[in-house]
Amino acid sequence: MKYPLIKNRSVLLTGCSTGIGRAAARMLKQRGWQVVATARKEEDLESLRSEGLEAVPMELAEAESVEAGFNTALEICGGVLGALVNNAGYGQPGALEDISRDGLRRQFEVNVLGAQQLANLCIPLFRKQEQGRIVNVSSMLGRITLPFMGAYCASKYALESLSDALRVELHGSGIAVSLIEPGPIHTRFGDNSIDKLEELDSARSPFHVHYHSQGERMRGRHGRHDRLALPPEAVAKKIAHALESRRPKIRYKVTFPAYLGAGMRRFAPEGLLDRVFLKVWQRRASQ
Repeated sequence: MKYPLIKNRSVLLTGCSTGIGRAAARMLKQRGWQVVATARKEEDLESLRSEGLEAVPMELAEAESVEAGFNTALEICGGVLGALVNNAGYGQPGALEDISRDGLRRQFEVNVLGAQQLANLCIPLFRKQEQGRIVNVSSMLGRITLPFMGAYCASKYALESLSDALRVELHGSGIAVSLIEPGPIHTRFGDNSIDKLEELDSARSPFHVHYHSQGERMRGRHGRHDRLALPPEAVAKKIAHALESRRPKIRYKVTFPAYLGAGMRRFAPEGLLDRVFLKVWQRRASQ
């Protein structure tokens, strides 16, 4: 479908401390966008400002922080905004039986509810302008579910569903909604997952030994490159296309595993996927 090009090239971009968000902020700035980048920590905000980026604090798990950050971004952009990129998020690993209600709630607060709140704040403005772009950074794990990543996968499935509904509801408004579905990317996502894994109260868990070995394996991979992974700039390029093209795609896959995962979800029997994942887990457990 064809959409109007964004006249006011200003964008609110979340989760810019490192990785995909930082790469996208730099790339969009180079392409002439006014970028308002968000992060939680003051040192990350100062780092963004040192690169000539506008930076505002935002904690997606807190509704008041989301609204305050949006209002500040709007002031910076002179009351107009061209696009929103919901990139911020994290992955809570662990078996679902070991994740508390509060842990599951926070996973959804950050990855889903905060993103949708920002979209809802932007939509009235975009409707008035008769143009706007909403880009939600999902994951290949929003299409295919891995064991021990159920909470994260569920949050990304939710983001996918919300985006699909929103895209149809906004038909004819001039507002495009796109999803980015990265596979493995060279970021600190794995390091952050180790921290979240260690936060689990897993001493009594039947998967206690698995958690320990998984943490050791992830630490052992630290600094080594996954040959199937791509740099965060590969995702940033897709984000730029979604913002700048007259015909933005509904979904952008990044990396070969993302394409493979989507194909498996579409064509492979569900029982086969269960067997594949079980075999992988059993092999890792035996090692």
